[in-house]
Amino acid sequence: MRVAINAWFWNSPTTGSGQYTRCLVEHLIAIASELDIRLIRPRAGGRARNLYKVWFEQVIFPRACLAHRVDVAHVPYWAPPMTPQVPTLITIHDLIPLLLRPYRGGPAVRLYTALVSTTAQSAVQVLTDSYASQRDIVTHLGLPAERVRVIPLAVDARYTAAPAPGDAEVHARYGLPDQYTLYLGGFDVRKNVTAALAAYRWVGPALDGDCPLVIAGRLPDRDTRFTPDPRRLAREWGVEPFVHYTGYVAEEDKPALYRGAAAFIFPSRYEGFGLPILEAMACGTPVVGSDVASVPEVVADAGVLLPPDDAEGMAGALIQLVTDKGFHADMRRRAIAQAGRFSWERTARETLAAYRSSLSS
Repeated sequence: MRVAINAWFWNSPTTGSGQYTRCLVEHLIAIASELDIRLIRPRAGGRARNLYKVWFEQVIFPRACLAHRVDVAHVPYWAPPMTPQVPTLITIHDLIPLLLRPYRGGPAVRLYTALVSTTAQSAVQVLTDSYASQRDIVTHLGLPAERVRVIPLAVDARYTAAPAPGDAEVHARYGLPDQYTLYLGGFDVRKNVTAALAAYRWVGPALDGDCPLVIAGRLPDRDTRFTPDPRRLAREWGVEPFVHYTGYVAEEDKPALYRGAAAFIFPSRYEGFGLPILEAMACGTPVVGSDVASVPEVVADAGVLLPPDDAEGMAGALIQLVTDKGFHADMRRRAIAQAGRFSWERTARETLAAYRSSLSS
């Protein structure tokens, strides 16, 4: 079987779509050597122009599918061609630009969202990461449930609970304390870092400041309603003494940060999947998170899940994880077991099955 893959994000490996495309292709090749994969990539310099992106998706990609005589095409993000030339699958990770008002953007972004919402009807199958996203797609795009296939994501093999020789050096480089809880997940308003900081109104004093909140990642350039600056929030909540900022964290250093944490806090208001929580669990770090969207699917019984604004409840869970060794050990065991249910091999096999079933659709 010859498959064309839209590789618009191939050279953006730090984006979610870029990671997904590269990991999927790597594991498809590993499990099906007979698969003939053709990566259709934008020309150099073209990515900088928004109109070229639409032209690439709607004209260049479907023409290339014909030219390469492929059996199936896959667009690994929400941008199918309106008139596909071969059976075409798309992956819709979430409907954030459609469902969440702060993410709808200006007129050009809203027009693009309307375009891809319409063209999604042309896909022979839609792949998505979670049953929560499947429900959103069926409800808001009007697609029949049988055309929307749930295939969970996975994490890189470097996310493991086994300590690595370089962990101590990584901890020293970021100035990490001996004991800490970790927030790593971005600073846009959906991620709700406010709740993590608010929880430290209780956690900080209860633990005498001995287990600060480590906020990892490049801080927002500007303090806005869309990207609230955690430093201001920490001042407003009176928790500045209990917070440590790492700044930018290299991808290869993230596993060490997870492994060193007593707990991982993730109070996000909406996720299509939630890779950071799976990364944390794979590293043996218990999760305290929100009970909305896809998060309960990923965490199951391997973490403490609460409403995203229940900062006091999250504080209680963090305090118990730090002070109750038996509880922490049980949640660590559950986290590792739950993370083991996800793998890129599984993702690739289920995607390959979707390709094959599309040939007869």
